[in-house]
Amino acid sequence: MTKYKDLNVPHRTIMTPGPVEVDPRVLRAMATPILGQFDPAFTNIMNETMEMLRSLFQTENKWAYPIDGTSRSGIEAVLCSIITPGDRVLVPIFGRFGYLLTEICQRYGAEVTTLEAPWGEVFDPEVIINKIHEVSPKIVAIVHAETSTGCMQPLKEIGEACRNADVLLIVDAVASIGGVDLKVDELKLDAVIGGTQKCLSIPSGLAPITYNHRIEEILLKRKSIELGLRSFQSEPSNDRIISNYFDLAQLQDYWSPVRLNHHTEATSMQYALREGLRIVLEEGLENRFARHKLNERALVAGIKAMGLHLFGDEKHKLPVVTCIEVPNGIDSDEVRSMLLEDFEIEIASSFGPLHGKIWRIGTMGYSSRKKNILHVLAALEATLIRKGFNVNKGESVQAAMNVYDENKQQQNIETVVIGS
Repeated sequence: MTKYKDLNVPHRTIMTPGPVEVDPRVLRAMATPILGQFDPAFTNIMNETMEMLRSLFQTENKWAYPIDGTSRSGIEAVLCSIITPGDRVLVPIFGRFGYLLTEICQRYGAEVTTLEAPWGEVFDPEVIINKIHEVSPKIVAIVHAETSTGCMQPLKEIGEACRNADVLLIVDAVASIGGVDLKVDELKLDAVIGGTQKCLSIPSGLAPITYNHRIEEILLKRKSIELGLRSFQSEPSNDRIISNYFDLAQLQDYWSPVRLNHHTEATSMQYALREGLRIVLEEGLENRFARHKLNERALVAGIKAMGLHLFGDEKHKLPVVTCIEVPNGIDSDEVRSMLLEDFEIEIASSFGPLHGKIWRIGTMGYSSRKKNILHVLAALEATLIRKGFNVNKGESVQAAMNVYDENKQQQNIETVVIGS
């Protein structure tokens, strides 16, 4: 008789910037029986997934598929497949994950130039554009939505400048894809990496990516060099892709009709991704973005009504992550612990210079619901009262409900106008 009991985890309301609550329909899909990865029924699922990913990324790119692994695997797969030692890369950093892009590029031999903005701010695009002209990089790698600071970087002018200068623009959209409007083609983004565990409300374990013909040309050139070197049994070349698992040239063959036997597919995660994407497209992208904005407005109204202050530049606030300054005299971790223990709610702290100074509340995907917004506001108010902070009692939930009521009235007006 085993000493280990049945798995029985607590049911949490997860309001962090990821992972978030998984949609129940996705969990059901993951219980679907396993198929062989070359079974026609499964390869049809792969084809449908690619088609839905193109819609999610709002792109006409040929290539849109997931990398098996967490979001970081997608970032590394894209970067290692296009970087050769000595390539110049520009990384604008305005939070924790810009440093991650820098480290990955350096590990593959790139000569990295960085720009840094204070945490809580984003870059004026002209600052980045001027640096592009100064450095003449092969690649600009940038985070779109920085969850460590709750800020979102405007990309339109940067995309235009990179295309005009024949520079590749690689974008980490892990925290924004599926929750924020991101038109890949219109913004002239060459490669974009998403994540499953945030606005898509799928477990962590896949990294959806898309890239255009400019990236593919590099992949095919390096593949040709690789094959040539194998034929002549030559010494390793700087043009060879170091990673086998993250080699996009091989992975696109795996996802193409060639069906290269590159790795054993994470079948249940593919079921999850397909169902998660189906849910997104069923809701409609515009409706989904509007839902995230509505719940953000309600949360922000409640936070301010409570007497708390937002952290960072509100003009460039990330709609799916709200950062709140921890009041003087309040222990950040004690509040988070009480929310978890007494209310079954998880919110996040932050990293580095912001650890213990801000709380981060995620309103992503399935977690972005009216019930959750009202629940977290009521629980945070009650917790702060217990911790001795002088909140404006009873006002936070009412302020949030006012936002929902106003939205409902606006929808009724629009319905009447359309109907007339």
